[in-house]
Amino acid sequence: MRVPGERAWAIFFCRVILGLIFAMAGVYKCFVMTPLGHARHYFVEPYADTFLPAWALWATGTTVPVIELVAGVLVLVGFKTRPALVALGGVLVLVTFGHLLKEPLYEFHTHVIPRLALLTVVLLLPREEDTLSVEGLLSLKRPRP
Repeated sequence: MRVPGERAWAIFFCRVILGLIFAMAGVYKCFVMTPLGHARHYFVEPYADTFLPAWALWATGTTVPVIELVAGVLVLVGFKTRPALVALGGVLVLVTFGHLLKEPLYEFHTHVIPRLALLTVVLLLPREEDTLSVEGLLSLKRPRP
């Protein structure tokens, strides 16, 4: 086994921190707030006066916590990382749209931008460099052609 290089550690730290941010948000929203409570508090009540249909607000508001939990854990451990990052990117796009709908000059530097930066780093760095992950460990067990 070779010693992990700087890129492996950089990916590891970015991936783990991003995974923790989303996984812990998902844990809180799923098990403390509950998906229905999250939908009501963050989607249905604040956006009831917009053009968005109530059924879409309920559906989205109850789905987001589950996506954050599942995709956050997958990113955290480094398994199915790319699809999980795409799902979390979709959540960030949704959050951005929602905030801009209510407040066109919303400041994103405290919430969206740091998550997007970590997500982009992990997404752009080469997969084969992410050796400190479940996928990296599994690749060691596969026979090489």
